[in-house]
Amino acid sequence: MANEQPTSSLPPIVSVPKLSTFERAAVLDFLFEPSTQLHTLSVGLLQEKCFSSYKDLIASVGLLLTDLAESSSTSDTEWLEKILGSHPRLGEKNVHSAQSRSEQAQLHGGEDGEEAELARLNKEYEAAFPGLRYVQVQWL
Repeated sequence: MANEQPTSSLPPIVSVPKLSTFERAAVLDFLFEPSTQLHTLSVGLLQEKCFSSYKDLIASVGLLLTDLAESSSTSDTEWLEKILGSHPRLGEKNVHSAQSRSEQAQLHGGEDGEEAELARLNKEYEAAFPGLRYVQVQWL
C-alpha cells in the first residue's frame, strides 16, 4: 500500500469509516507520507472512530505515534523510526503527501545556496540520529 499514488483530494470526513482499507490508507498517505507501518498502526482507527474533522483525525494518529515514542519497547521505537523515516528530507523535491508538498513548497525558491545548506543539515542530522529524518509538522 505504501507505494500507491495518494488521492488527489480528501473525501468528506464523515465518510472515512465507510471507506475500504485501501481508501483509508490513501487518506493517510495524503495527510502523512506513504508508510506501511503507519497503515498498520492507523487504518483500523479510521474505520472504528468517527472524526469531526481532519484536524481531529491527525491529532488521533499523533496520539498513536506519541504512544510509540513513550513506549519502553524496542520494537515500538523501531516501528516509530520506520514511520518517521518515510518522511522526505527537508528540501527534497519528490514528496508524496499533500502535507509534505505544502511544507516543501515553503522551502523552495529561497535564497541561493539554501538547498545545499538544507542538504548539509539533513546529512548532519541523519549522522547524529541514524534512521531518522528531521520532521516539520504543519497542521491543516
